[in-house]
Amino acid sequence: MHKLEIANLSKVFRKNGQNLIALQDTTMQIPAGKFVSIIGPSGCGKSTLFNMIAGLLKPSSGRILLDGIDIQGKSGYVGYMLQKDLLLPWRTILNNVVIGLEIRGVPKKEAKEKALPLLNRYGLKGFEHHYPRELSGGMRQRAALLRTLLYDQDVILLDEPFGALDAQTRLMMQSWLMEIWKDFNKTILFVTHDIDEAIYLSDEIYVFSPRPGRLKDKIEIAIPRPRNDRTLLLPEFLQYKQKLLSMLREETPYEELV
Repeated sequence: MHKLEIANLSKVFRKNGQNLIALQDTTMQIPAGKFVSIIGPSGCGKSTLFNMIAGLLKPSSGRILLDGIDIQGKSGYVGYMLQKDLLLPWRTILNNVVIGLEIRGVPKKEAKEKALPLLNRYGLKGFEHHYPRELSGGMRQRAALLRTLLYDQDVILLDEPFGALDAQTRLMMQSWLMEIWKDFNKTILFVTHDIDEAIYLSDEIYVFSPRPGRLKDKIEIAIPRPRNDRTLLLPEFLQYKQKLLSMLREETPYEELV
């Protein structure tokens, strides 16, 4: 049994009296503990897919199964992090990180005792009582990801979490994310427009076509782990990049892919 299964999923929006197909007949099978990226041009339905998995939207047709249980239209079954960190400006970093635990009914003292070791281990030691405005973009994203992980669901959805970061910070965050993923053994679905990022992080990459979004292909990334900066220069890395670029260029101008 797959951890997460998307079966013949479609979403149609009604706009100005017309049907707009955002996602069409999509099937995906995500094994437990895998890091899976989704790439495709803007408007191909990636965020719509995530919103349906998270229970924020109901599919027009198809099924979403988590451990074999239908979760369509039901929220709270997966962790979900957007590109914006959405940290509450009036709460300290520690108090932001424990929000998910508080929502689940964990007493505040117990939640903080669980969160503090993670802040110390994953680069936020000494910033527990700072406010979001006092931290860099990369550090805010660390806090947001730890908040998502502490919600303690097996499947984590990450929608372009590093898209707003500069190139150097982005590379650091990618390595940090791989460390977190290895330690927590979560199943991660990761949306990105960055082909290098998708190859570097992923076990599998799903490629989507332009709207109406549909699954074009799935590529398995056989580059050994652990990966580092030298991974980006490997011949097989460049071969994967060329293959993905060629697939996307068949239907999409290059400038929409970067």
